[in-house]
Amino acid sequence: MLKAACISVVLFLFAGLANAQVPSGNVFLGYSYESTNSGAFGPNLISDTVTRPNLQGWEGSLEGKVLPWVGIVADFSRHYGSQTFQEFPPLGDPVTVKVTGHEWEVLFGPRLSVPVGKFTPFGEFMVGLAHINTGGTFPGPSNTSFATAVGGGIDYRLFRPIALRVEGDYLRTSFFSTSQNNLRLSTGIVVRF
Repeated sequence: MLKAACISVVLFLFAGLANAQVPSGNVFLGYSYESTNSGAFGPNLISDTVTRPNLQGWEGSLEGKVLPWVGIVADFSRHYGSQTFQEFPPLGDPVTVKVTGHEWEVLFGPRLSVPVGKFTPFGEFMVGLAHINTGGTFPGPSNTSFATAVGGGIDYRLFRPIALRVEGDYLRTSFFSTSQNNLRLSTGIVVRF
C-alpha cells in the first residue's frame, strides 16, 4: 500500500511538472529543534526521571509546485543531543549512563499553501524514514524507523525571492519497537524560484 501511495505521489508530481510552463517552488534551510521521547535513545533504558531530550540541528526542504497552491516536498533534517539515565541492575547499585543520539529524517509529501499579502501560511503531511545512532558512556545501538509528520507554518516575504519561515511538525517515529511522539520546530530562510 505504501508503495502504491509513493508511486501515485510521483506520478502526480510528474503530471504537474509536465503541464507547467515554468517550474516554481522553493528551497528552505534553517535551524531545527526537536523534543523527543526518551525511548528514542535506546532499548531497555530505565530512568528515575523520564524526560524529553532536547535535540538541536538543522532542517532543509525542497518544494516543487504542481498547482499554484499545492506542492510536493522533500524534507531532510538532522538533530543531535544527549540524555542521562539511571540503570538499575538486578544486583548492585544504580549506574548513571549518558547516551548521545544523532537522528536524521527523510520525509516526502504534499504541502498546501495560500499566499495572503506578504504571508504564506501552509500545512503539510509527510511520510518517510528516520534513523538514530546512539552512543555515550557505553556504545549504543542504532535503529531505522518509518516516520510520519503533520504540521504547518508560515512564510513572511522580505522581498521577491527571499522569505523567513517558522514551522512546527508533530513527528512520529517507532525506534526500537516503541512509539515516539516528537515536536519539531524550525526557522530559517526560504528562497523562491
